[in-house]
Amino acid sequence: MKFILDNWMLIAVALSSGFFLLLPVVQEAAGSGLSPTEVVQCMNREKAVVIDVCGDDEFAAGHISGALHVPLDQLENRLTSVAKNKSLPLIMVCASGMRSKRAQAVAHKLGYEKVHSLQGGLKAWKEANLPTSKA
Repeated sequence: MKFILDNWMLIAVALSSGFFLLLPVVQEAAGSGLSPTEVVQCMNREKAVVIDVCGDDEFAAGHISGALHVPLDQLENRLTSVAKNKSLPLIMVCASGMRSKRAQAVAHKLGYEKVHSLQGGLKAWKEANLPTSKA
């Protein structure tokens, strides 16, 4: 206890430097996902399957061309019938990117090897002036 009291400043510096060393790792994990440009590359190069996990109304209002619609609440039951090849990359998409993160976790749990989320969701896709379809 005496050591801690005598060296409180040294301990504070050690803890804060450890925090700042881990900060980039934590930020990258929280902000993981593919940009719209990376999604297009993945679709073209690796034949990625795009899964839109939005609700029915949102999907009908606009979605990525060629995206398969599986609402998030049905994903666990329907994903294996929609995307049979578990080695192909999956790209989860929703309106803002929040639901697609949960969908990514569900797909990993079901055994899919390469699952990504569109960072920023359909909003980022539209901001990048990429094409959408309406159902």
